[in-house]
Amino acid sequence: MIASPPVVNLLVIRSPDIDRAVTFYERMGMLFHRHSHGNGPGHYASDVCGFVFEIYPQRNADDVTTNARFGFNVDDVDGMIELLREVDATIMTQPTDTEWGRRAVVKDFDGHTIELVTPANREAKIAQNYHNESRIGGTNDAK
Repeated sequence: MIASPPVVNLLVIRSPDIDRAVTFYERMGMLFHRHSHGNGPGHYASDVCGFVFEIYPQRNADDVTTNARFGFNVDDVDGMIELLREVDATIMTQPTDTEWGRRAVVKDFDGHTIELVTPANREAKIAQNYHNESRIGGTNDAK
C-alpha cells in the first residue's frame, strides 16, 4: 500500500487583538471571514485550496503562538515586502536570492516570524501540483 504523506490543512495563531492582526494578513492578500463555532470565540478564518489559516483571540498572557515560525509562497517577495512596509511591518531579513528561491523574513504585528518565499519556477510548480491533484481526485472522477 502506498500512503501519501500528511499535508498541513490548518494553522491557528492567537492574538490579543484579532482585528489588528487580520489587517497584516489581509495586506498580504489573504481573504478572511469572521465567525465562531457553536459557543466558541469569534475568530477570523481564511481558506485557500483546503488550507485553513485562523486567527483566534489570545485567552490569557500565557496563550501565545509567537514561538512558531511559518511561511507562505508568494508571487513576488519584493512586492510583498513593499506592501508590508506600508503598514509598518517589521522586516527581519530583506529579500535575498537563496536555494529556496527569493526569500524574506518578517514579523507580524504580534511578533510571529513569517518566511515569505517566491520559489524559482513557482508557476510551473503550481500548475504541476494542480495537474497532479486533478488526476488524484478531480471532478472527472464523478463522471
